[in-house]
Amino acid sequence: MDTATLSALISERLPELWLRTGEHLMLTGCSSGAAMLIGIPLGMLVFRKSWLRNPAMAVIGILQTIPSLAMLAFLLALLHRIGALPAIIALTLYALLPIVRNTLTGLEGVSPQVMEAAKGIGMTHGQQMSMVRIPLAAPVIVAGIRTAAVVGVGIATLSAFIGAGGLGQFINRGLALSNTRLILLGAIPAALLALLIDFAIGAFEWGLRPERRRGNRGPVYAVIRLTAKIIPILLVLAGIFVYLTGPYAHTWLTSSSSRSETGKIVIGTKNFTEQLILGELMAQIIEAETGLTVERRFNLGGTMICHGALVNGEIDLYAEYTGTGLAAILNSPGISDPEDALTHVRKAYRNRFNAHWLQPFGFNNTYAVTVRKEDAIHHKWGSVSDLENAAPQLRAGFTAEFMERPDGYPGLRRAYDLQFLEVKDLDPAIMYQAMANREVDVICAFATDGRIAAYYLTPLEDDRGFFPPYQAAPVVRAQCLTAYPEVEEALSLLGGSLDNAAMQRLNFEVDGKKMRPADVAKKFLKTGLKTGDPEQPRSRANSDP
Repeated sequence: MDTATLSALISERLPELWLRTGEHLMLTGCSSGAAMLIGIPLGMLVFRKSWLRNPAMAVIGILQTIPSLAMLAFLLALLHRIGALPAIIALTLYALLPIVRNTLTGLEGVSPQVMEAAKGIGMTHGQQMSMVRIPLAAPVIVAGIRTAAVVGVGIATLSAFIGAGGLGQFINRGLALSNTRLILLGAIPAALLALLIDFAIGAFEWGLRPERRRGNRGPVYAVIRLTAKIIPILLVLAGIFVYLTGPYAHTWLTSSSSRSETGKIVIGTKNFTEQLILGELMAQIIEAETGLTVERRFNLGGTMICHGALVNGEIDLYAEYTGTGLAAILNSPGISDPEDALTHVRKAYRNRFNAHWLQPFGFNNTYAVTVRKEDAIHHKWGSVSDLENAAPQLRAGFTAEFMERPDGYPGLRRAYDLQFLEVKDLDPAIMYQAMANREVDVICAFATDGRIAAYYLTPLEDDRGFFPPYQAAPVVRAQCLTAYPEVEEALSLLGGSLDNAAMQRLNFEVDGKKMRPADVAKKFLKTGLKTGDPEQPRSRANSDP
């Protein structure tokens, strides 16, 4: 990838880059500010109350050890909402340890002789703390804030998994689409932002540093010191301003009921190619057929995050799979008949979540245990049962979700008595590449993934019928359909329009040809809807006026 290509991408995405940078700045600034308000007084308290020191530091230390994604998922379940709030709380908790630790260290590090002198001239305990100990400890305390803020910039990139925005959006999309340019578009500004914040807090610390009054250095010097003190505040205010003028703030500030009155539909997606394409298809056809405004909250972390957002009214609809609904959401036993599976999830979702499954798109994106084509030919593997004897010599690479779901590896292992030599957790974005590089021998591919053909892979037949059907369909909140019945009518145009081959082709256009999901969806709506025949436009979605 040359610099000209990256420069063109930056130029093309400049408005969004500005928005995501502001959101990232807001997340980092607000969490660092909250951590200062909590951490500095807490550090002073544990300094004064020595019996509280070990328990408090132990609890804060434990918080620091919780993996970032696990913390976000936990807060998501606790708060029942996605977006900025759980992200800021998580970032605040992570920022506490360096601030509290440095506050305690700084206060303890003040010379006893200095404190004796302060006591000797008659200062009270409060005066000793505010006029002597805290000012002398300030450089160490600020160093802790500096560390917390810089680390926060990195952790904030994970906030994109729960729809909080920020530069992690680009990284998340790049991982989902195997697009290095998008990853760099998020990673490089995040690194530069960390340097900027480090500089700003360093300047703030310099501005606070006491000076000997030896002569007057002039008004320019005074202005520079004043500016240094307010740089971090200006940065945070700039981030808050960008966030409050962006789309996420509007969603966060408005409830689901009030949103229904504004004529806006919020569509979510999971974080892989097919979901992005389906999200764009639904968004574009609703915009074209109903005149409603659509907000795209794409690249949410996974099934449970999308489902939680739907149930809590933070998104109005997303595309789900019947097998996923059965196993991951309803914890129901597998149903092999597609119609029975669809009927079951429709009834259960309506009764339990007040949500409706609309007409499926037409394809079945089942899991497919997949090997390299040359290995399949050489060993005469045609079905999953054929792997039983070879499994102890094979290395498997499965997605994290597949590793834990009952319709994933745990059930597959029991159904086929498979014991692989090694099983690795791999992100879907790198799973196929790892197979091509011979780093793993078996993966859990998706039947409609265009990379199966691109990497010369062979899906094995599920000869024992382990995997349930995975028909994809829009799942919509009942309140949304009540307020806007035209949404169902618009989405019905997509019903049955995509078979497995068509969906695989669309996925390959994004993964293989590096087209944008929005462009692929637009092209399909214009030329291939329903018939798949590019010569027969079927929708008004992209018709000329």
